[in-house]
Amino acid sequence: MIALIGSLDPLTALLAATLRAQGQAHMICTLGHRTVLDPLPGDPLTFRVEHLGTLIHHLGQSGIRAVCFSGGIHRPQVDPAQIDALTAPLVPLLLAALRQGDDGALRTVIGLFEQAGLAVLSAQDLVPELLPHPGVLTHHRPAPQHEADAARAESVHRIIAPADIGQGVIVRRGQVLAVEAQPGTDFMLRSVKGFAEGALFFKAPKLGQDRRADLPVIGPTTIERARDAKLSAIVIEAGGVMVMNREATVAAANEASLVLWVREPGP
Repeated sequence: MIALIGSLDPLTALLAATLRAQGQAHMICTLGHRTVLDPLPGDPLTFRVEHLGTLIHHLGQSGIRAVCFSGGIHRPQVDPAQIDALTAPLVPLLLAALRQGDDGALRTVIGLFEQAGLAVLSAQDLVPELLPHPGVLTHHRPAPQHEADAARAESVHRIIAPADIGQGVIVRRGQVLAVEAQPGTDFMLRSVKGFAEGALFFKAPKLGQDRRADLPVIGPTTIERARDAKLSAIVIEAGGVMVMNREATVAAANEASLVLWVREPGP
């Protein structure tokens, strides 16, 4: 039995539908304002971060043998008064994790589940087709400037990776216009609207990132934001970025005259 841990977003819905189609038992666990370990049938289990130890114990007692982190999770504020007995021993680790970047925090949380004997699977383990093969998915092909800007974006991405900041970079003619940070991809794409015409958006996992959680994702909304900002290309790292609703995403990119390139990482 598998637990999907995260939020009720399209990725979680896809994973749940895939598991149902395969006949695999699963439950959905979402971070919320209160802990409900015995929800009504069909409802997700909810938990507070202050009750994480109790959640892990409950999953083990419920026959869960593997977990998959799915969907976006906003960093919660920890209320010391809400910490329960099974979570209290984990507090130093949790507080240290919340002071790190997303990858560092997720590594800590993954470790807690593994120490409890739970295997941690990735979304791409459950739905491998989320990762497209290398190549250009759209009618429009990369121009020489796109190739140069993609290489430039990748080099910048690798420089910022040790700081655990973000997964995206926007470049135009060699100039870095924006770097993704905590507010996320949509915020970054909205922020360059009006001065990024013709630019390229590059997205890849952080160098050394644990790819079992928080792997980058694009989809139709990403295309819409890129179109609104008048970008000319979206470049994603092959094997490192999931594409939701691929048919609709590619169709939207074609309609917007965007290049959508699944690019092999450089040396």
